[in-house]
Amino acid sequence: MNEHQAHLKIAEDAVTIARDLIARAGPLTVRDKGDRDRVTDLDITIERTVRAYLAEQTPDIGFLGEEEGTTATSSDSVWTLDPIDGTSNLVHGLPLYAVSLALVTNNRPVVAVIDLPALNMHYTATEGGGAHNQHGPISASTTTDLSSAIVSLGDYAVGVHAEEKNHERLAITARLAANVERIRMFGSAAIDLAWVAEGRTDAAIILSNKAWDTAAGVLIAREAGAIVSDISGGRHVIESLSTIATAPGVYSGALSLV
Repeated sequence: MNEHQAHLKIAEDAVTIARDLIARAGPLTVRDKGDRDRVTDLDITIERTVRAYLAEQTPDIGFLGEEEGTTATSSDSVWTLDPIDGTSNLVHGLPLYAVSLALVTNNRPVVAVIDLPALNMHYTATEGGGAHNQHGPISASTTTDLSSAIVSLGDYAVGVHAEEKNHERLAITARLAANVERIRMFGSAAIDLAWVAEGRTDAAIILSNKAWDTAAGVLIAREAGAIVSDISGGRHVIESLSTIATAPGVYSGALSLV
């Protein structure tokens, strides 16, 4: 078993822990953590439990979680976790939420697991090892015409400068609406990217993200043959503030619109 496969096994076990916590969860305690941004007690419990498990299994690897920040080490590697990507969906009883975990080495994701507990969907990838769902290998769609493309958009902005940020989002929405088959907004970057990887959608455009939002999905999409860049067409890295992931046949067209 090579190093990536060993770390994938650890990541799978960590996500299973998270999935079990979600399955056993009772009524959620919800609090605001910003303008129209929520966190639940379940988010915190998952992050703390997974952080502890990974610290035990890989003590030399750091950890970056959405809710409680960084555990630093001297390593060039870090686990990135979004314990529940799509918390608002979960709170409202919508099944579009995911656990998203990636191992990032030298600022690039090398191991990824995304699990959609409510939909029984599961995605994994290792650098150079391809992308898989629960049934086997997956690949991006073969769509070549934007007029036949399903494109998902990340959430509109909330919080500071939201109105200014949403001018750009609304302009992009209008351009896409005039050119693609349909626009979708799932409310989870992990789902956006996993479904491009699986060929369920043809492109995902995410204009505001952090490493825990996109690291796992970026690797899964790349390993499935999708093209991933930032919104300017530059190389997508962990620090990128935007993400565009598309089937190869619609990349240039989608990029020109955004």
